Amino acid sequence: MPEPDDIKPTAPLDLSAILEARPPSDPARRIYANRNLDMGSIEAVGFDMDYTVAQYHQRAMDELSVRMTVDKLIANHGYPEEIRQIPIDYDFIIRGLVVDKETGHIFKLDEHRMVGRCYHGYTPLPEEQRKALYGRKPIRFTGERYSFVDTLFSLSEITLVAGIIQHYEGQGQKLPWTYRQLFDDIRHSIDEAHADDSLKTEILADLPKYIVKDSDLGPTLHKLRSVGKRLFLLTNSEWFYTNAVMSYLLDEALPFYHSWRDYFDFVGVRARKPGFFVGREPFIELSEEGEHGEEITRYKRRGIYWGGNIQALEAMLKLSGDEILYVGDHMYGDILRSKKSGWWRTALVVQEMRESIHLTHKNMDQLKRIRQLEQAASRLDDDINYHLTLLKSLGRVQQLIVALTSPETMVIDATRERAREELNRKRELLKQTLAELEKVEAAVDHDFNRYWGRIFRERNERSWFGAQVQSYADIYTGQVSNFLAYSPGQLFRAPREDMPHERE
Repeated sequence: MPEPDDIKPTAPLDLSAILEARPPSDPARRIYANRNLDMGSIEAVGFDMDYTVAQYHQRAMDELSVRMTVDKLIANHGYPEEIRQIPIDYDFIIRGLVVDKETGHIFKLDEHRMVGRCYHGYTPLPEEQRKALYGRKPIRFTGERYSFVDTLFSLSEITLVAGIIQHYEGQGQKLPWTYRQLFDDIRHSIDEAHADDSLKTEILADLPKYIVKDSDLGPTLHKLRSVGKRLFLLTNSEWFYTNAVMSYLLDEALPFYHSWRDYFDFVGVRARKPGFFVGREPFIELSEEGEHGEEITRYKRRGIYWGGNIQALEAMLKLSGDEILYVGDHMYGDILRSKKSGWWRTALVVQEMRESIHLTHKNMDQLKRIRQLEQAASRLDDDINYHLTLLKSLGRVQQLIVALTSPETMVIDATRERAREELNRKRELLKQTLAELEKVEAAVDHDFNRYWGRIFRERNERSWFGAQVQSYADIYTGQVSNFLAYSPGQLFRAPREDMPHERE
């Protein structure tokens, strides 16, 4: 083997043509990688249904959920009729927020679990009150005090919590219930609407109003199947609802797939995720009419199965770990648990990404300005520190050298005065820089959401939701059909992460 000194240097590869040439693509249709993922090594791809394969028209869903929840609150929990007339701001809640059930406050966390923006009803909590209540320590999620807004299904219930609080307390009235009771009653009411199938019945009565029909979905699933990957559906929804929604999305979508079930080797319903990934519930075969059959240990092609658990599924597929990719929208129930329990590879569907990417590109100049202002503020901090150190050093010189001549004293005094003037100038410049930074950042955040700003960020930090996306989702994208633009053997490469000391 040649010694290092014997190895002849080679000319660096010219990358200019590669880096400058980029095929045109819509950023909102791309798949983004947090960790390298080789699709060529994936043998089976599993999909959640709600908000993953089947995406919803969010405003229509929120309005339906709020109306049905209010109906249940009045009919089953004794709430007054006046809550039907409460104004609801459907733009208020975004995914990734936290509800404090003791105080009624709703807040957004940064990646370190520090409380950032905080609202009571639709009213921002004063900074002094926020700091006094939550302090300067990370929030600890112990007990049942806090509830995460971690799915798009949960947006409507927290919107209603905020609206009812605002209705009463915004007018100076006392809320007739404790905050915890209000939260629990709303949660129970929406659960009742799911349990008695009244919510699903209304959705199924007008599927185009509530379900987004994606013409690229069928070709995407076919493309994955065409290279031999096994596909399975694993959803918490019941069979009757799953069958109706999937039929609407995929039946006759392609000429050689007459039924949606032709796309999938295996269909699992009422999976009870995240319990599916930690429990031992057996798989029960279902008939096409939804009748329960026998417990199974081997699946039939196009079979329908109820319940189950991760170990049984891996045994039936004869696959495990990083041979399986699971695609879902629920950070905890789909992504985190499948990652921790089975070491499956994970793809998170974030339906909000299309709008988020559109707004990011719309505000690109302002976002560049924010980065410039942050860099300028950092340099000014260094300059200010330098001049403070210089002033202290000159002061110590005057104290240590007692036998100074008048000219020497004048030189030091003049130097200190210039340093003081420069320090004051830098401080004023920093003040102006930070003022512009705050103004530009507030304008950008308002464009995304006037209450909470960007879903993936909290001020100059990643949001807690953004940090979870980066920690647990190997790849993430806005919709399942975005896989259509990629080879089934695509290697998704994650960008190289630099620590602060490694950056230029």
